[in-house]
Amino acid sequence: MISVIIPVFNEEESLSELYKEIKAALKKENLEIIFIDDGSLDKSLEILKKIASKDKDVKVFSFRKNLGKAEALTLGFQKAKGEYIVTLDADLQDRPSEIKKLFEKEKNGWDLVSGWRKNRKDSLTKVLSSKLFNSLATFFWGLKINDLNSGLKLYRRDVAKTLNLYGGMHRFIPLLVYQQGFRVTEVAVVHDKRKFGKSKYRFTKIFTEIPDMFTMLFLSKYSLRPLHLFGWLGFILLSIGLVILIYLTILHFQGFTIGDRPLLLFGFLLVLSGFQIFLTGFLADLFLHFSKNDNGKEIILKYQKE
Repeated sequence: MISVIIPVFNEEESLSELYKEIKAALKKENLEIIFIDDGSLDKSLEILKKIASKDKDVKVFSFRKNLGKAEALTLGFQKAKGEYIVTLDADLQDRPSEIKKLFEKEKNGWDLVSGWRKNRKDSLTKVLSSKLFNSLATFFWGLKINDLNSGLKLYRRDVAKTLNLYGGMHRFIPLLVYQQGFRVTEVAVVHDKRKFGKSKYRFTKIFTEIPDMFTMLFLSKYSLRPLHLFGWLGFILLSIGLVILIYLTILHFQGFTIGDRPLLLFGFLLVLSGFQIFLTGFLADLFLHFSKNDNGKEIILKYQKE
């Protein structure tokens, strides 16, 4: 079975056409279509109910308020029953007919195949911010993906079930999957201009994407060893502060007045900050050590025989 998950937020104009295109693209497959209404304020939910009343393969879940795409996808992953799970946006910019390209690529043994909007039909702001974050992902994690946040993706069931997304973490799904040891790739797909409605993306979102990137960096590299991050930061600040204080001490013994120098205060602040940051990492390590137990984290195995 193939499960198709579509998060929906105020997309009333495109839903009927999207449904027809999905059915046409996957007409030979055992299929379930899961629409997650993310607290839409238009007639999206009414349209989805009508579609579901005529097709037993369509399932509809609706949040009472707008929670975000990450939460919508997480609910969809929980409800999906298919061996393969496909996600795509409801705005018709991703063509359902392109899903077959993902399946062709998956045959080579990939766990996640992401669509690459090679000729993206979006605003310059969205394109440039996307290129920035894709470049940062390659730099920090070594995963060479041209389009992290494409809505069109194909997952094996066991991959999707490991994801528990929140906030803006849906933008980094390939990274999250890659960090768990799964094989990740992408394939170029057609991307169309938006036919109906308005984009939900605003320029101000870039100010939330940057903190999300740092959150992702911390969770993927230092969540189980926070002292490796805080320890080094604290050591660097402490070292700079000590160098400054040693320099001022030498000047003092040479007869210079240092009590009224701003550099003295700056040196003390660096030393104190370095100690505090180091102790923060040390306490975080202790907390993890005492709170972690054998059942506290699911271990994902590559192979098992019982």
